[in-house]
Amino acid sequence: MTTDHVLYDLTDGIATITLNRPDRRNAMSVPMIEGLGELLAGADADPAVRVLVLTGAGRAFCAGGDVQQFDADGGEGGGATEVDPAAVAEQLRHQELTVGRLHAFSKPTVAALPGAAAGAGLGLALAADLRIGTPRTVVATAFAGVALSGDFGVAWLLERLVGPAHARELMLLNPRLDGQACHDLGLLNRLVPEEELEQATREVATQLADGPALAMSHIKRNLREAPHHTLSESMAAEVPRHKECGLTSDHVEAARAFVEKRRPVFR
Repeated sequence: MTTDHVLYDLTDGIATITLNRPDRRNAMSVPMIEGLGELLAGADADPAVRVLVLTGAGRAFCAGGDVQQFDADGGEGGGATEVDPAAVAEQLRHQELTVGRLHAFSKPTVAALPGAAAGAGLGLALAADLRIGTPRTVVATAFAGVALSGDFGVAWLLERLVGPAHARELMLLNPRLDGQACHDLGLLNRLVPEEELEQATREVATQLADGPALAMSHIKRNLREAPHHTLSESMAAEVPRHKECGLTSDHVEAARAFVEKRRPVFR
């Protein structure tokens, strides 16, 4: 994968993917989508990666679809008069490469939002486990504003994160929410001063990277499956994972550290 629309760094177990079209507020391009998909797959498979951070270059996270390009093309459909099955299939592939892979990522994920997250860009933010923003962070579903119904899983993710009433309001009325409003609603896990975003994200990512890797992965699976299971089904699924974690050196170390009243060091 060769594109400057998405950047990658791996330091101390923290993989950082940066959406890199600051002149377009990191609006999605095909090279960005393809590159992001490849980086997500590679990072998930890389044992050196213990946590993933997704952010945007400049003063935005991701503005979603490139509306300037839509206008130049005669609309999102490129001027077509009927739905093209091939275009549907390609859009589905792009969504699975990005939001799908991020939501299914086996390791903890953090989205750092320096500014706007809108449309499909909001889908990326919502697919992460945790979101950190600043008073400058702005969130909008944006779809209704450009006469589109929505994609990249935004409706599904919103309903599960903030509930059906808030999801309907955000999708239908398309309000612009600032950082404080996002935090109050639960869209942001943490709200920090603008100048502290990078540091705060690093602190959270480091805490996750220093955690017990297998336990973190199984916690994510338990949470991901819970909405689709009954309580009995959830308990049946979680017990084998719990027992597997109990066989690890990380668990033995954590129990010993608890007795010795010190912080555990996970391997």
